[in-house]
Parts: sequence; C-alpha cells; structure tokens
Amino acid sequence: MPRHSRIDIPGLLHHVIVRGIEKRTIFLDDQDREGFLSRFSHLLSETETDCYAWALLDTHFHLLLQPHTVKLSSFMRRLLTGYAVVFNLRHQRAGHLFQNRYKSIVCDGDSYLLELVRYIHLNPLRAGIVGSLESLDHYPWCGHRELLGKTSRSLITEDKVLPFFSNRRRAAREHYRQFIADGMNAPPPAELSTGGKRTSRALDPDLGADDLFDDRILGGGDFAERVLNLAGRTGAGPERSLAEIIDRVATFFGIEESCLKKPGKERTFVQARSVICYVALRELDLKGVDVAQALAFTPGGVSHAARRGEKILRQELDLRKILDANL
Repeated sequence: MPRHSRIDIPGLLHHVIVRGIEKRTIFLDDQDREGFLSRFSHLLSETETDCYAWALLDTHFHLLLQPHTVKLSSFMRRLLTGYAVVFNLRHQRAGHLFQNRYKSIVCDGDSYLLELVRYIHLNPLRAGIVGSLESLDHYPWCGHRELLGKTSRSLITEDKVLPFFSNRRRAAREHYRQFIADGMNAPPPAELSTGGKRTSRALDPDLGADDLFDDRILGGGDFAERVLNLAGRTGAGPERSLAEIIDRVATFFGIEESCLKKPGKERTFVQARSVICYVALRELDLKGVDVAQALAFTPGGVSHAARRGEKILRQELDLRKILDANL
C-alpha cells in the first residue's frame, strides 16, 4: 500500500491533472468537451467549489480547484465517473478511460496562485494546439478566454483572480493578458505539476534548504507545516486510509460510495464491498467493527466478505495496481 495518503481537506487549493489511460485521447470531439464542461460547471455550483484555471487537451486536462464544503476526492469521482460513463456509451467502448487515479498537488495559494493560473492556461500553446497568444485568446477549451471576458462561460471564480492585477475589471483583464504574454517568453522556473522541495524552492528562493517539504505539497516551511498538522487533526490515521480505499474501489467499479451501504446482491456492489473488506482487514489491519460501520455490515459479514475480496483481487490485476499506486 502507498506510504502516504492523499491530502484531501476542504479549503485547500489543488492543482489536479487527469490523463487518459495509456495516454489515449479522452476528448474525441467538441461534443465530448461540451459535455465535460457542463458536468464540471454543475458540480462547481452544487459543491461550492472555486475554479481558478482550467485547460482541456486531447489526452489530459488540468484544473486548479479549491473545494470548500466537500473533499476533492468526492468532487473528482463524480466528475470522472459520470464523464466516463457517457463517453463509453457515446463512442461504443468499454473499460477504463482514465489512467489510474487523478494526480493532485496541494498548493500554497498565497505564493503560487498566479503562477499556476499562467502555467495551466499556457498549456494549449505549449502543447502546440494553438500557435499564438492571439489564437489562445479565442481557444474555447481553456479558462484563459474566460478571464479575458470573451465568453459567457462562467467556470472561473474571476473575483479571486482578476483583483490581483487591478481593482478595475478592464485594466485587470489587460494586465492579466500581459502576464500571460510574459510567460510565453520565459519558461516556468519549475514543473508545476509536482510538489516537494525542488519545485517549491525553484519558485520561492526564500524557502530554506532545511525547511519542511512534502512531495504532495507545492510550498514549504510554515505552509507545509500547517497543512500537515491539519491533515493529522482531520484524519491521517486508519479512518482516512479506509476512506481512501473506499474511494479507489468505488472509482474502479464506477459506482457511488453511497451504494456500498445499500443492501442487495448486485454483483458489482458485492465485489466492491468484498475488496474493501479484504484490504481494510488484511492490509491496513483495521478493526472489523470500523469497517462494518463504514459499509453498514455486521463484523461477521466483514470477515466473510474479506475472504471473497482476496480471491477477487487475485484476478483483478488492474484494481490491484490502482490500490498500490502512489498518490
């Protein structure tokens, strides 16, 4: 099992990267993209999640999100599972669409927010999808055009981005565009899809070599310490590990977590519950009573399901890889 759990606490800023399985295309046409953005917009509103930047490319996409009332894992599971189901039905395919789980880096918004906005919005240009800043200004599958006021799409929480450039909306848009233009001529000082010491110090030279860092965090020192302390207080122990396993298994089987507590013998639900019980009891060494409570089981039922789960995992090699993957 992975040594570190994902840091997933409402209120934190996350840079999210999602890739297609085996680097395959996940947006085949504009109808796919519109469907994805419609689902994304609905979830942003329903879950009170702020978006500060986004960009869709052919084989992957970037999001800069700050959930306030839900965990990022819940938001992303609903976004990805829903999109994958529609995509597979529409294109008459089966199987997984995305590469394992999404990647998320907790970011120090005070220090890196604007660099992240620029990094994400320049992705279509750096990937060669558009050839100039003028083309990027009108590229419909990136939040850059939205911050320029050239679309009615309202995904980005503008009032938390544009005021960094000016208190007047028109001037803010002009200064923002110049900020993007400046980034075209100077490559980013670090790869902003990672965290840890090297990336954080490349962006913030004031951070010392002996400051506290974590590979899951873009930022260091006091910020990293606050995040890690918060993670410890909100469940870095067994309960959080169980929640993570439930999340991964539910995502693999394409079901909502709430379904795992419903009685019934539907094959997919039975398999999912069995795998969760096996991993929780045999690999995380959790108490059966805690697992039973999470799945609305009896303790005896957890033990019985765990035996089934072991056999399922021996056959489902892709699921085994997902459970073992680093965050």
